[in-house]
Amino acid sequence: MNVRPDLRIGRNAMLLILMGQENLDPEFIKNLRFQGYIFCQGKTGSMETQKVVAAIETAARKSQVIEKGLYRETHALYHAIMEAFEGVTRGQVLLGTVLRTVGLSFAVIRGKPYSSEKEGEWIAVALYGTIGAPVKGSEHEAIGLGINHI
Repeated sequence: MNVRPDLRIGRNAMLLILMGQENLDPEFIKNLRFQGYIFCQGKTGSMETQKVVAAIETAARKSQVIEKGLYRETHALYHAIMEAFEGVTRGQVLLGTVLRTVGLSFAVIRGKPYSSEKEGEWIAVALYGTIGAPVKGSEHEAIGLGINHI
């Protein structure tokens, strides 16, 4: 693929998710890390919003993208997840209660996207996958991106 990351945290999160875990360009990953970004990727699916949020939070903690026990980091991640989820659900953050389900890949990335140190750290969540009725073949693609300061 040979795409070079830059400081745009949202762009990098979207590239991570669209490359997929199986097709990650080693040079892209090397450059992300060189720029000080830390990240994780995974997959989740459910008819329950809280299960999707929990899967992403758990992956971020296990990968040390956020530190367990620091409220501000969990809070920032939560808002980035919900913003990304709004994109996937087209603004109606409901799943099972309206008879729909998601199957999503996610990427969480943390770093300093601004050249000024005073801007601090930010976190981005990218979601890509399918949403639709809980009937095989009744889903369509969806994508979402959420960015929040830590």
